[in-house]
Amino acid sequence: MKKRVKLTFPKRSIHMPITYRLAKDFNIAANIIRAQVAPNQVGTLVVELSGDIDQLNDGIDWLEAQDIQVSVASGEIVINEDLCVHCGLCTGVCPTRALTLDPTSFKLVFNRSRCIVCEQCIPTCPVQAISTNL
Repeated sequence: MKKRVKLTFPKRSIHMPITYRLAKDFNIAANIIRAQVAPNQVGTLVVELSGDIDQLNDGIDWLEAQDIQVSVASGEIVINEDLCVHCGLCTGVCPTRALTLDPTSFKLVFNRSRCIVCEQCIPTCPVQAISTNL
């Protein structure tokens, strides 16, 4: 089973080997989709966890026992067509090429099936036409 979760952890937990502990202690594979971690700041990590449902639940319980906030990241990227100016800036940061510009019309094309909801496109959009529906 797979679960995409957002982990928010306090400053004191920033140096904790979270993905290592999930793999070693709970047999959970963690695919890091997005990480925002810096010394002396609250850290966030969006990960896709894979493993047995019981192991996933045990791993999430362990994370919460470490004062790490866990929220299910099941949203999708939404593009407001009325706001989008088709500048293409978002295409440069999309790691899966879910966002591309049509070579003939120069309009933004969003391939939802390729999107991993890493959210890197959101802060890149100069007109704030991209958001999530979390």
